[in-house]
Amino acid sequence: MKRIAVATAITAALALPVLADEIGEVSTVFKLLGANHKIVIEAFDDPKVDGVSCFLSRAKTGGIRGSLGLAEDTSDASIACRQVGPITYNDELEAGEDVFQQRTSILFKKLQVVRFYDPERNVLVYLSYSDKVIEGSPKNSISAVAVAPWGADGAVPDAPVYDE
Repeated sequence: MKRIAVATAITAALALPVLADEIGEVSTVFKLLGANHKIVIEAFDDPKVDGVSCFLSRAKTGGIRGSLGLAEDTSDASIACRQVGPITYNDELEAGEDVFQQRTSILFKKLQVVRFYDPERNVLVYLSYSDKVIEGSPKNSISAVAVAPWGADGAVPDAPVYDE
């Protein structure tokens, strides 16, 4: 019974979305009551590709509603992904697979980052966009990471198993 509980806890932890580390923020609009509107910079690592980190800047609504978590953030975001170490694939990659999600309203809206692999160019492509249950936004940002050797004697890793 104890093993089942431990296995369930581990499975639940692995199913959680990737959490981002906040790198910094800048205020864009002063609010007399509540937090200011700001741009937040966050970093996260690709959960299935060791050696790749992404840096995301996104708008965060302040004011009283924003401070209480009731405001809806705008769909403005930008992404930059970089190779930060030797690239290794931990699992099979899927086209358009979710890499990161962040809620941007109390209900229905989230900012997402998905990954694609371009085998012809040996490049990982990351797309950030915002969606809603009823209507998403065409605002998006893209970043590409060329899979390259790392270090003086590094070798390019074999292509990942990729399901289109």
